[in-house]
Amino acid sequence: MTSRPPRAALPTVNILGVAVHRIDVAGTLAQIGAWIEAARRGAPGCRQICTVNPEFIMDARRDPAFAAALHRADLRVPDGVGVLWAARRQGVRLAERVTGSDGIYQISQAAAAQGWRLFLLGAAPGVAARTAAVLQERYPALILAGHASGSPDEADWPAIHAQLAAARPDVLLVAFGHPRQDLWIDRHRRELPVAVAMGVGGAFDFVAGVTPRAPRLLQRMGLEWLYRLIRQPWRWRRMTRLPLFVWQVLADQKP
Repeated sequence: MTSRPPRAALPTVNILGVAVHRIDVAGTLAQIGAWIEAARRGAPGCRQICTVNPEFIMDARRDPAFAAALHRADLRVPDGVGVLWAARRQGVRLAERVTGSDGIYQISQAAAAQGWRLFLLGAAPGVAARTAAVLQERYPALILAGHASGSPDEADWPAIHAQLAAARPDVLLVAFGHPRQDLWIDRHRRELPVAVAMGVGGAFDFVAGVTPRAPRLLQRMGLEWLYRLIRQPWRWRRMTRLPLFVWQVLADQKP
């Protein structure tokens, strides 16, 4: 069994049964760096980071397998204004969102500065390669150990494992989409030859320019979800989890 840091090492806030770590971007990057250093000194195991938003929390309530995988993650960072709002209702002020969409840039910048080796896995064919090219141009010192489209299908696992073993990355960013990416990392984490693995959802599409991201103003206003719904109306079923999340938080906090 892989070793894990003590759960008490980092405080959490419980939001509808999911313990979200009270951490910001700087703390997340520092934790990634600490895990990489430990792995380079021989510490076994791959650490998993999950970016928890209201959709994650509502899915965990209805899917015990996903809830268990989320619980096993080493770091559950607060992604989504709904999570920050729910924490504030408990008197806990989370500093900021820690997202996959911004995190891919933040991690790449830190990796370029610290010499971490990055591997990009997932998205449609060619998107990971384009993402790698954009990040390399933006951060010339970045060490991109490799990239692959791949999929969470078990038939693809041997080839993915062989690529990762040959590339020897420190950080693996997985863009299989929620919840497949998080379940896939959880399922294979004992075999993943990386120090840290994190699901980043549609981040590759944003970086590669396949899908435009909401303007910064809408991001700051917490309306990125609305922008995505307008551009991708097929997401409406997923978006219904947001009002359900708000209702459940209010219902659970009634005196």
